[in-house]
Amino acid sequence: MSRPIFEVIALGADDAVAAEAGGADRLELVTDIAADGLTPARETFAAVRAAVAIPIRVMLRATDGFAAGSAAGLDALCIAADGLCSEGADQFVLGFLNPSGGPDLPALHTLIDALGPGARWTFHRAIDHSADRAALRAALLGLPGLDTYLTAGSARGVDSGLPTLLAEAALPSSQPQLMVGGGLRQDHLPALLSSGLTAFHVGGAVRSTGWSGPVDPDAVRAWRDTLDAPVTVP
Repeated sequence: MSRPIFEVIALGADDAVAAEAGGADRLELVTDIAADGLTPARETFAAVRAAVAIPIRVMLRATDGFAAGSAAGLDALCIAADGLCSEGADQFVLGFLNPSGGPDLPALHTLIDALGPGARWTFHRAIDHSADRAALRAALLGLPGLDTYLTAGSARGVDSGLPTLLAEAALPSSQPQLMVGGGLRQDHLPALLSSGLTAFHVGGAVRSTGWSGPVDPDAVRAWRDTLDAPVTVP
């Protein structure tokens, strides 16, 4: 089995370099973490891309929450996405819900069209705030480029969502991969790994002084070593 995917949130080039040095496989690039991550500037992506070799998934989200917002706001997000693509971005993170808690398919199609063919993307933790996880996955199955769900199993985080995550580990391989993130701790990993889950995402957990400080490569390495240790299957 290939080693687990380890994704780290980066706010800029220094974070990206530290994450790569510690053994991260991929970055999620965002700005404004106080709003749970919004779309970074094109220039920020360019600086990060120049600094590291690992893949970068760029957040496409204009405001806090999981609504796509106004038509004008969605247009602005499409323009931002086009600029990022022009800079070389080809992996993204996005996800919108409608007022009923289902996926906002018109908004998703609009933004996917802006990304163009070949782009791959993660549907982020909007799944944890949806009215029906299974119905959301059924509605999104087959959308071009969708290959990952970032999920804690619950809007309250991995502590509350662990039973859901363990149950969903048995989803068929035709479904996008589950990447576990949202209050993830190292002590969650043994159960998650032994269930067969193979993708993990952290942000503040690899910053020794919290979000006010940079990514710590030693903290990233500690997670990497735990993920790479032999898995004991009960």
